[in-house]
Amino acid sequence: MESSAAALDAAAECISRARYVVALTGAGLSVESGIPPFRGPGGLWTKHGEPPMDGYQRFLRDPRAVWEERLNPSGPMRELWQALAEARPNPGHLALVELEELGILKATITQNVDNLHRLAGSGRLLEIHGNATLVRCIQCVARFGRDAIDFAELPPRCPHCEGILKSDTVSFGEPIPADVLEGCFEESERADCMIVAGTSATVYPAAQFPVSIHQRGGDLVEVNPYESEITQLCRHTLQGAAGEVLPELVERVRRR
Repeated sequence: MESSAAALDAAAECISRARYVVALTGAGLSVESGIPPFRGPGGLWTKHGEPPMDGYQRFLRDPRAVWEERLNPSGPMRELWQALAEARPNPGHLALVELEELGILKATITQNVDNLHRLAGSGRLLEIHGNATLVRCIQCVARFGRDAIDFAELPPRCPHCEGILKSDTVSFGEPIPADVLEGCFEESERADCMIVAGTSATVYPAAQFPVSIHQRGGDLVEVNPYESEITQLCRHTLQGAAGEVLPELVERVRRR
């Protein structure tokens, strides 16, 4: 794996000459902001066991009970909510915002639900697994900040259509909302270069976006501490934490 100044320069050149650059980010970027991963060493599910695989079906059967659990979390969920509340964007998030402000990065697809890309200032953002700070109507797909919703009666109802509201985070067994999924496919189809940062790119459907770009002859620039499933497909692989490597990469792009 590459990590030298020459590798950074080559990756910056690749990004600079691309016509349409899109980023894909994952849990590795969140870990650098103090949010524990779900899987792997120190992961919430590694320590506490994976949640039920039928989470969405459980919600549909008894949305009130699921909301009661959500509003009064315990165990791993309490740990996660505390970490989310305390987390702040790191230099990796800010570097992507800078690349977007330069007019080079056209969109960011994230698998993270922590809201940190929004806090950092990302404009064109597609949160494929949802956003933990929002609630979403399962009928009309409208999204609202939690502060805008009255939880006096459970489950809460949509102010627009009276549909049932659930957390915007995508549960096990729940289809990814069509508006987000369509946006992800559209951006991936436009892209001739993708920056893959802080993700092993193994969870579908997100994992298919870099593969499809590669198959069409586009370039992949990977930023990861470790080799991943897609490393062999990447034009440039920069070894290291995204919060350290991305600012260096963007600085080199800026100088071109």
